[in-house]
Amino acid sequence: MDSLINAAARALAAGNPLAALDRVALRDDPAALALRGIAMAQLGDLTRARALLRRAARAFGNREPAARARCIVAEAEIALVSRDLGEPMRGLDAARAALAAHDDRANAAHAGYLEARRLLLIGRLDDAARILEALDPAALPPASRAGAWLVAAGIAMRRIEAAPARAALDRAAGAARQAGIPALAAEVAQAIRAFDSPAARLVTRDGTRLLALAEVEALLAGNTLVVDACRTVIRAGETLVPLASRPVLFALARTLAEAWPQDVTRLALLRHAFRAREADESHRARLRVEIGRLRAELDPLAEISATEDGFILKPRAGRAVALLLPPQEDAHADVLALLADGEAWSSSALALALDVSPRTVQRALEALAGAGRADALGAGRARRWMARQTVGFPTSLLLPAVLPGG
Repeated sequence: MDSLINAAARALAAGNPLAALDRVALRDDPAALALRGIAMAQLGDLTRARALLRRAARAFGNREPAARARCIVAEAEIALVSRDLGEPMRGLDAARAALAAHDDRANAAHAGYLEARRLLLIGRLDDAARILEALDPAALPPASRAGAWLVAAGIAMRRIEAAPARAALDRAAGAARQAGIPALAAEVAQAIRAFDSPAARLVTRDGTRLLALAEVEALLAGNTLVVDACRTVIRAGETLVPLASRPVLFALARTLAEAWPQDVTRLALLRHAFRAREADESHRARLRVEIGRLRAELDPLAEISATEDGFILKPRAGRAVALLLPPQEDAHADVLALLADGEAWSSSALALALDVSPRTVQRALEALAGAGRADALGAGRARRWMARQTVGFPTSLLLPAVLPGG
């Protein structure tokens, strides 16, 4: 590479895109096009950046596979920032393999970090962790190393592992200081604030209080019967009963847990689970059916007994009962939790991350926009969504994660 290309590359690595453009702005050779694309991405013009990187990749062609792979990785990084998590990132594995074959350890490791970050966003924690474990941190430049530690922290937080999350955040902060890039330092600081914020709200017969992530971890490791409204699951120790696909059953379980050790009247159960104002015979019949289904689901953990006025939850093995809620309950809280990262998301990426239909996400976004909680940018396929304001930090327990045994 010539001296101008080298100088532009060093400026980009230091987070100074304007200095890079000073050196290559008027050049149209493939290396200059690639550096201009990365510079435009750092300046926020992602559309122009993608166009430049595609031109550079075509110009490199099959004669320079490593350089072409670097362009593909850079475009994938732009797609990741744009929260375009589908098609634009599918060439990342092949690019990573090409870079490894040409002994470009730094860029191959960076491609692995990007794939791990994508997998984290869509809740595939085990796959993301597997890629991170295979990476050599020494091969990553400080900025990418900080990002990789942030991914490790995100995995640990979603797995509700407080100590590994804190250790990863500390390492991310050290790498960010070494990189000396203000935007990266701010991203790490935001992640640390999110970790330090309350992770959940605990409701027991003794009252209500906020819990840190480490306290949630200790609660779930104990013998308490926990009705977890963050993950829509009921658990005690290692036994889990997932009810995300059965909202009526979970609503009944939540109402019974909130009242424990007292019973709940039939009318109260009907109002919470079916939104019924009156208890006519058809409602009572449906309640009996759904209570029977809930009894079957909870049989390893608890009994549900009829009382004169309604029903009561009786945990087995002398367990106490606790209800775990988000710190603040919002309509469409799962969508808000993803939008809270400050990036602009497409509705298709949100649907992919939450594993729901695009129409479900679109309805949620329209409701959030109507309530002044989210804003749309652009139109058509280019439309992106951002949270208008975030009160505190949405708990990581609302973010996508595969439950143990799921």
